[in-house]
Amino acid sequence: MLTEIILPISLSITTLFCSLVAGFLFAFLLVVMPGIRSLNDREFIRAFQVIDGIIQNNQPIFILVWLGSVVFLITSTMLSIGQLNGLLPLLIICAFVYIVGVQLPTFTINVPLNNKLQTWNVMDMNETTLKTARLDFEPRWNRWNAIRTFFACLTSTLLIILLLEI
Repeated sequence: MLTEIILPISLSITTLFCSLVAGFLFAFLLVVMPGIRSLNDREFIRAFQVIDGIIQNNQPIFILVWLGSVVFLITSTMLSIGQLNGLLPLLIICAFVYIVGVQLPTFTINVPLNNKLQTWNVMDMNETTLKTARLDFEPRWNRWNAIRTFFACLTSTLLIILLLEI
C-alpha cells in the first residue's frame, strides 16, 4: 500500500530530475556552445573554464539534480518491481538508456575533457597551442554532448509516457 503512494512520487521526481538534466544538456547544445563558438581560442577556453568551474565547485542544486536523477531512477525502478507489471520493462529501458547514454559518456568522456581543459593556463599559451587545445576539446565534447542530449531527451519522453500510463 505504501509503495503505491511512494512509487508515483518517486517516478515524478525521477521524471523532473531527468528532464532538468536533459534541459541542461539541451541548453549547452543549442545555446551555450554556439554562443561561445564565435569567441577566439583563448576566450573560448577561458569562457568554458568559468562555466565549468561553477559546476566543478559542487554547485549544490546542480549536484542534487544530476546525482538525484540517477538515484531516483534506480530507486523508482526497484520500487516498480511487482508494481508496474507490463510497464516495468519500459522503466528498465529508461534506466539503461539514461545510465549508458547520458551518465556513462558524461563520466568517461565529457568530464575528463572538462578536467583537462581546467588545467590549461590560457595566459601562458601561444596562439598555436590554443588552437590545438581547442580542436582537441571542442569537436569531441560537442559530439558527445549531442549524444547525451538525445538520450536524456529520450529518457524524459519515455518517463513522461510511463507517468501518463500509471
